[in-house]
Formats: sequence, C-alpha cells, structure tokens
Amino acid sequence: MVKVIGGGLAGCEAAYQLAKRGINVKLYEMKPVKFSPAHNNENLAEIVCSNSFKSNLKSNACGLLKEELRMLDSLLLRVADEVKVPAGQALAVDRDLFSKRVTEEISKFSNIEIIKEEVTKIDENELTIIATGPLTSDTLYKEIKKLVKEECLHFYDAAAPIIEKSSIDMNIAFFRR
Repeated sequence: MVKVIGGGLAGCEAAYQLAKRGINVKLYEMKPVKFSPAHNNENLAEIVCSNSFKSNLKSNACGLLKEELRMLDSLLLRVADEVKVPAGQALAVDRDLFSKRVTEEISKFSNIEIIKEEVTKIDENELTIIATGPLTSDTLYKEIKKLVKEECLHFYDAAAPIIEKSSIDMNIAFFRR
C-alpha cells in the first residue's frame, strides 16, 4: 500500500499510475474538511489558476512532454484532451469538468481509497508520496519541514510575477500597448 498525500494534479496522477499497476493506494485530500482560499469545489485535481496546460506543439518542450505523457497513459492528459476548450496551440480545459472527470476516473478504482481529511503527521515507516504544493495546509507544511530538516520550503507557480514599473530598465525592456 502507498499513501499519497494530496489530491491535486500530481497526487491524482501518482495514484492512477500506482493503481493501474495493481498497487493499493490511500489518496488523502483535505477538501471538503479544509479548504484553502483558492479552492472552490470538492473534486480532486481542482485547477485554481490558469486553465492552460501550455503549448500542445511537439516542436517545443511543453508539447513534447505532453505527447510523452500521452504515450505513457497519463490520466490527466487523457481527461484534459476530453474536456479541452479552444485555445489556439495550447491545451486548455474546462476547469470544473476537468476536476469532475478526474474524480470520476479515480473513483472507479477499487484499489484507491479516497480519504477526505487533512494529513497532519507523516509516518516515515509508510511508503508515502507527498504531492502537495502551494495550497498545503500550515500544519502539513510544518510537518514536511520537520521531515526534510529544512527551515524553509518554496513552492513555485507558473503565475507571472507582479513588479513595479519603476523597477524596469526600459532601455533593455520591450514595451507594447
């Protein structure tokens, strides 16, 4: 049995890949017991930022990676392809339908037990995948810090940074209205 902490994109894909290989999985998701300010539904794999998975063109790294994931039977890419919306060369999805469909697919597996509770302790003696990100609860964040013996952990997001215009050197920047 493998414990997967986090029912987001990484946690759902990990649980799916393990389960289809016959491995029993306990998938922990803190919703609906606890919501972050960004969460708004009870489904797994909720996308809270952009609905874009970036370029689908095989001529760049993002598109090539997606094609490789399709070849490896990625649940997330299969569902994304099913619920895609027009977005030019990008793969963009209907967010609500995406998370609903991923939840339906994960729920079909008899060897995935979905446990809706906040994980506050990590047992080092259990096989565990920690698949949380910037929406990790404060309690679990502290537990992960203790486990990895780090003072600070950093989560990086694809969101563009907000900067002050006065900090930009316009001699080397391109400006367009």
